[in-house]
Amino acid sequence: MDIASPTVGALAQWLDAPGDPGPWVVETSGSTGTPKRVMLSRAAVRASVELSARRLGGSGRWLLALPETFVAGLNVITRSLAAGSPPVRLADHASFADAADELGPGGFVSLVPTQLHRLLDSDAEALARFHTILVGGGPVDPALRARAAAIGARVVATYGSAETCGGCVYDGVPLDGVAVAIGADGRVRVSGPTLFDGYQDAPELTGEVLVGGWFLTSDAGRLDEDGRLQLLGRIDDMVITGGVNVPAALVARRLREHPSITAAEVLGVPDEEWGNRLVAFVVPAAAEAPSIEMLRDWVGETHPRPWAPRQLVTLRELPLLPNGKTDRLALRDLVMPA
Repeated sequence: MDIASPTVGALAQWLDAPGDPGPWVVETSGSTGTPKRVMLSRAAVRASVELSARRLGGSGRWLLALPETFVAGLNVITRSLAAGSPPVRLADHASFADAADELGPGGFVSLVPTQLHRLLDSDAEALARFHTILVGGGPVDPALRARAAAIGARVVATYGSAETCGGCVYDGVPLDGVAVAIGADGRVRVSGPTLFDGYQDAPELTGEVLVGGWFLTSDAGRLDEDGRLQLLGRIDDMVITGGVNVPAALVARRLREHPSITAAEVLGVPDEEWGNRLVAFVVPAAAEAPSIEMLRDWVGETHPRPWAPRQLVTLRELPLLPNGKTDRLALRDLVMPA
């Protein structure tokens, strides 16, 4: 097996090592604070590989378009190795289309929503040749899924974290053997064979989130009438503004549905009058963005009027972390006093 990447080679040795090789350590993205070092057992990684392939109805070679050091990259590498070949690395090619050509039809790829949005504009033909496109690391809006479906691409939205060995819920349904529950506080809880062993050198932090075989996530959610998980955003995304609890993620999703906006994020920041004010960060589709009044009306058409943002920040693009997630701390710095 020809392996060019040191990380891919190390993972291949770790997967096949005799005895117990100890945990593989990945860092969380640090999108909302200090990254944590997550210890994943080989059994958890193998379970993630097997359960994903079972749900997708097949396995094969993967295209690696995400950083190798994060859990999404780990999953791409291990799933491709389990199928008999190292992944095709996007970093080794001039374009996504070139990498997809080397992979051939019927392969797999994992992307974040921003990548999928851009590739639908530039490489739609290449996307349509994949067996499955997993999309995680952020909300997959209906409009984005519709664009992918229009070119014949199979998109599966995944939910998970480094602590669950990446995506363990596909299109709202947990993988076989994985359980999802909602706590009394609305917090999503996950159990099953893909859970992490703990945070490296942080037993107290581990004890706070790994309780009785359940991982207590930082996400708020609910189960619909079919038992599918619906995410409402992070627990700390519930912004209290003017005495009203506002799920910032749902407001951001509504803004992304506006025909003149290509990307949006919403945060709450301290405010003397409101306690917290809701700030909308948007990337307009044209040179001129909709006004704050227009966007407040847009949100108010489908949500309570108090959910409407009170400040608008227009950007050319949202700041991203290396793994493709929105850098929320960088956004906050744009509106917080120095």
